[in-house]
Parts: sequence; C-alpha cells; structure tokens
Amino acid sequence: MPEIRPFRALRYNVSTIGDPACVVAPPYDVIGPAERERLMARHAANIVRLDLPREEAGDAPDDRYRRAARMLAGWRSDGTLHKDPHPSIYVYEQSYVVPGNETHRSQVGFFARLRLETPGPGSTVLPHERTLAGPREDRYKLLRATGVNTSPVVALYDDPDGSGARVLDTIRAAKPSLEIVDDDGVQHRLWPVLADAEAAGAVAPLLSAASRDPVTIADGHHRYETALRYRDERRMSRSCEEDPAFDYLLTLFIESSRQTLTVLPTHRIIRGLGEDGVRGLLGRLNELFEVQHDVDAGAIRGTFEAISLARGGEGRFGLWTRQGGVLLSARRDAFEPLLPAGGAALRSLDATLLGVALARLVEIDDAAVAAGAIEYSKSAADAIAVVDAGVDGADAAFLLEPTPVASISAVARDGDVMPQKSTYFYPKALSGLVINPHEW
Repeated sequence: MPEIRPFRALRYNVSTIGDPACVVAPPYDVIGPAERERLMARHAANIVRLDLPREEAGDAPDDRYRRAARMLAGWRSDGTLHKDPHPSIYVYEQSYVVPGNETHRSQVGFFARLRLETPGPGSTVLPHERTLAGPREDRYKLLRATGVNTSPVVALYDDPDGSGARVLDTIRAAKPSLEIVDDDGVQHRLWPVLADAEAAGAVAPLLSAASRDPVTIADGHHRYETALRYRDERRMSRSCEEDPAFDYLLTLFIESSRQTLTVLPTHRIIRGLGEDGVRGLLGRLNELFEVQHDVDAGAIRGTFEAISLARGGEGRFGLWTRQGGVLLSARRDAFEPLLPAGGAALRSLDATLLGVALARLVEIDDAAVAAGAIEYSKSAADAIAVVDAGVDGADAAFLLEPTPVASISAVARDGDVMPQKSTYFYPKALSGLVINPHEW
C-alpha cells in the first residue's frame, strides 16, 4: 500500500514576510507571463520566484535554476523561511464558488510525503496522464538545483468508513494557523498537526485511511515523473543511504468518495479548417453523433459555461462555428469500432470520443495536435469568441462536459492513460504554503 510520512516543512515566517497572501502563488503550470510579473511585484519573496524562475537578460543556460537555488538558500539563512522542528502533517481546506454558477463547495485534504513508486504492475501510486518532455525537463532542472518540492502532487484516496474524515473534522474545529483568500476568491486554511512519535496516535487513523488502497494521481504528473528521475539519479550517487528523503515527494492527499470534487472541462478550439473544412465537418457529424442544429450562441454558451456541475461522461458536446451552434450526442455503436485499445473507462471518456471524432471527421491526429491544430480553453464563452473572431485561424470550438472523478480513478486502475487536457481539478493548491526539503 502507499507509504505516507509526516515531514518537517519549510514554511514562510510571517513575522519576517508580513502578509502571507503576498508570498503564495498558483501552481507554476497555470501561471502566464503577465501573472508571473504581477506576483513577482507583489513581494520580493513570492514563491513564484522559486517555483517558476524567470530567465533574465544575459543568462547562460540554466542560470535561472541556479539563481532559484541561491535565493532559496538566502531565504533560509535570513529567516524568510523556517523549518518546522517536528514531523507534521498539514491539514488543508479550500472553500470556493464553483466557476460558472453560485454553488459553494469545500474540499479538505492534508499535505504529507508520499514514497515514490515506479509505475507498473503492483504499484500503489496510479497515474492517468501522459506527460510532455518540455515541462518534465524544466521541473527536473529546478528540483536538481534546489533539492525541494515547491508545489505538491495531488493524490486521491477513498475513506469509505469515514475514519480519516473524523480526524480531519476534529483538527478543523480548531483555529487555523493560516488563512488566505486568493485572487479568485478561494479561501485557503492550513492547520499544522504534530505527528512525531508522541503525537502519532492522533493522526494514525487518517494516515491509515489514506494508505489503505492505491492512490490516484489527480494533478502533478510532471512533478511525479521528475521526482522519480531525481530519485534514481540520487540513488546512483548515494546508494548506501537508508530511507533517503529523496525517495519521497510533497503530496496533497484528498479524499474523493465522501466529498464532492470539482473537475472543470477543457474545451477544444480547432484551427486551420477553412470554410471548406468547416462545411465538410458539419456535413459528416451524423456519421458519429445525433445532431441538433441551429442552436444560437446564447443557448450554447449558457449551457457549457455553467457546465461544471454536470455529471459528465455522457458523450454530449457542443460545437460552434461561424455558421452557428450544434449540440451533439455520441452514437456509441458508431464509435465502437474506432475506439483505441484500453479498458472500458478509457474508451468511454468524452475526451477519447472527441479525439476519435476529430481524427475521423477532419483528420486531426496526434501529429496534427502536436503541430498546434488544437488550442485549449477553460471558458466556453472565450472559445466561442475566438472562433467568431477567427483568431489565429480558429474555425470551430468543441465544448465538453467535465470528466467524472470516478472515471479518472477507473482509468488509472486499468493502467491506461487519458488524452491530454482531459481533467482540470479546481481549485488548485497554492504553492508556498508548505515546501518539502529533501532532508530529514
């Protein structure tokens, strides 16, 4: 079963940095250049300087990673960061409004260390996403330079008897040590909880619940693969060390069966079809779908902009072109002979169906995707607007429903890999709340 350990986190010293909201940031992979500049201007010690170091004029290759390492060492020396004196877990609650509607939700988890396992038969850490070489290399160079995990992998576990949930409820009854409202209005609360030898009994039911069965990586696949590479490299140079800290990585564990999690859809914007290609697409839709034509922009935008509460996984899509809107319902019998190899969970995913449809109807295969034939958007309204304006050759937008959390876990259990951009868990865990140093 997965091995989960308390750890001594590096955390910001509030007496040194002031308002902790000024030093945290979203994960590196959702930060654009403009937001990075804004976060850097917010505070000289904002975590983005460490988690997403900027290349500066005159830099030699990889200077930005070495600069991040020097910055980290300076922050530890001058008291910006302090290391907790005892092994702990860090209970974490996020309260938010679901995008696209007024539904309020909360999700609760905890930060701890997860022992790394190479994926494959018998592994109890289950991935579901294919990673890209560029982000893997970026994260590897940063990890090798700094020796810390600045942001977590997110892992899902089940707690059917509620034993772990009761521990979390008891902890959350106390006042949090940290409370932040981010730029999206999400409230983040953190409770450090001692878990050393004397206090281990209080959190044992929680750790036991989270490690009872295999966990599914929900977010952070690039970070996980990077950590495996770093671990293997360190093992070659320090083979005599027992139970080294680099065998673990920072993980946020979230229970997925007793609380409602939010997975947002990622819509597809199709480029380069041209007028003839759009006509051809519209003329062939009935090969794979039940088709409802003449859906106006307001109806299709309203349907898919507030789709985050939909069950998903039913094979329903929206399509917008400059000729108007279409609602689509997959004809499963038509798709069946075209589906890729894999388990039933992978073959039934909306993202899988859409990939098959694009290859069949407009000849967009993996090579075309890699060449930029598809752009991605979290907003249905933005996707429609981009098509209407024909930005960068955008000719069509396929609008999706969310991927069910149960489908994600099922794909991972089958050992399959989901198509790119199948999931977007919301809200994201803030970087900078806790940092995992690869030391005991």
